[in-house]
This record gives sequence, C-alpha cells and structure tokens, in this order.
Amino acid sequence: MSESLPQPRDAARPRLSGFITTILMILISVMIVRDIFVRRWGAATPPASDVTERSR
Repeated sequence: MSESLPQPRDAARPRLSGFITTILMILISVMIVRDIFVRRWGAATPPASDVTERSR
C-alpha cells in the first residue's frame, strides 16, 4: 500500500517544472514586447550613414 502513494519528491517536480515554464514564457513575452516598442519608437531618426547615399 505504501508503494502506491506518490513520493513528496515526485509531487514537487511538476510544480517546479510548471513554475520554470511560466517564468520563461513571461520573460519571452517581455522581450518580444520590448523589441516591438524599440523598433516602433526607438529609431525616430534614420541612421547617420546610409549605404545607398553617394559620397560627394
């Protein structure tokens, strides 16, 4: 009968795995949103040197 009961170590493993997965998903989401904001509002002025310009 004691063999059918889950061990405390086995019960904690899915909880830790779920916590790590949740943290990783939040971090990835924050990085994506930050990248979108930087691309949208970060480069208001064009770069100083453009390869398509001809030198005079």
